[in-house]
Amino acid sequence: MASAFFVLLGLLGFRLSNDVIFARWILAGLALGMVADILLNLRYVYEGTKSQVVFLAGILVFLLGHMAYIMACLPYCPVLPFAICVGIVLAALLLYWIFQRIEAKLAFKAFGVVYIGIITILNCIALTVLFSAPNGHWLLFFTGTLLFLASDVILILNTFGRKKSFIMRVSNLMLYYMAQLLIAASLQLPL
Repeated sequence: MASAFFVLLGLLGFRLSNDVIFARWILAGLALGMVADILLNLRYVYEGTKSQVVFLAGILVFLLGHMAYIMACLPYCPVLPFAICVGIVLAALLLYWIFQRIEAKLAFKAFGVVYIGIITILNCIALTVLFSAPNGHWLLFFTGTLLFLASDVILILNTFGRKKSFIMRVSNLMLYYMAQLLIAASLQLPL
């Protein structure tokens, strides 16, 4: 239900947006996030390999959602190659740190490399855009992408780490919902 709310908030913002192409990409990202939420939660319904396949499918759909967010930002990024390079370096450092703390199968690690890479690049692009055009819209959007990254790191650590934690699960969900809310709410403000 929360994910449907983000899509609804995105639809309302779409009507107010002064950049229809940007708003379409954000709305697509929110809708993909809703589908990914459903898939990630279905992993608790299934067991064994089926649970893992559903989990990986959810990660893939979230990855597509992050790609939609990147597509929304591209026209506004004044130094795209720089943002991508910084994102790759930061992702490598973050992945090194994460891999020291988790135990996962190769397929999950491969998905993780691509996923963390894309969301870190998204954050770098969003931050670059915020610096080039500081306003409330980009501040909400960047804060949302940053919270999304933090949420995903906590999810990875809690899912594949050596010790599971209810507090980490709650933190993951709180940061994720705040992230989606801020990204959807960013459509309410002019670019």
